[in-house]
Parts: sequence; C-alpha cells; structure tokens
Amino acid sequence: MASRISELVIDAADAERLAAFWSEVLGYVEVEREDDGSIAIGPAGVGFGGPQPILVISPSADPRPGKLRLHIDVSPTDRDHDAELERLLALGARPVDVGQTGGESWHVLADPEGNEFCLLRSRIQPL
Repeated sequence: MASRISELVIDAADAERLAAFWSEVLGYVEVEREDDGSIAIGPAGVGFGGPQPILVISPSADPRPGKLRLHIDVSPTDRDHDAELERLLALGARPVDVGQTGGESWHVLADPEGNEFCLLRSRIQPL
C-alpha cells in the first residue's frame, strides 16, 4: 500500500486573502472552515480524499522566515501559458527572481504573501 498527498498546509498572515487567491488560481471552492480560522479549499463537490489534494490555509502570526523547502507548481488547463500567466498576475501573483537565466520553460511567481510557486509551460488536461 502506498500513501498519496491528501492536503497541503500553507501558513498565512491573512488566511481569507490567500484562500481566495488560491481558490481562483486552482478553480477550488471552500470545503471546510475550522474554529482556529483555517480554511480548507478543494475541488467543488469532492473535498478531502478526492484525486487532487486540498489546500489548508492556516492563520499564523509567526510566519517562518527564509525560503521554504517546498513550493507548488501549477500548469494551465484551459488556456495557453501566456494567457494563464496574465490571469495569475491579474489575481495578485508577482514575478520573482530566484536566479533564472531566462531560458527556463516556467515562470517563478509569488502569491500575495510571498510564497513562491511556478507556472509550468506544459498544458495538462483538467480532471
């Protein structure tokens, strides 16, 4: 038997804002809200345990300084790479320089709280 990723937890100074951002990026909806202010988002009608992991945006007054050892990669599903880049920037993502050469097939971005993620060039099929 193997394991699979069921959820990813992201600490946030503003959980509402970050949950709204990632919901728009991924086409997710709120699936649960905890008493501690954590907001779980995932695919509509599926929630926890589905084929895609949910994201749990957890409020934290003590964000961890420094580069995280894990980041999220996203791929466009219903538009080309350039159109998806423009959409993500309009949602509040911003370009980040981590030493790219300019020849990469991805863009490094940061969400509204500075968490780095990459937009990959390859388009994938939606689930």
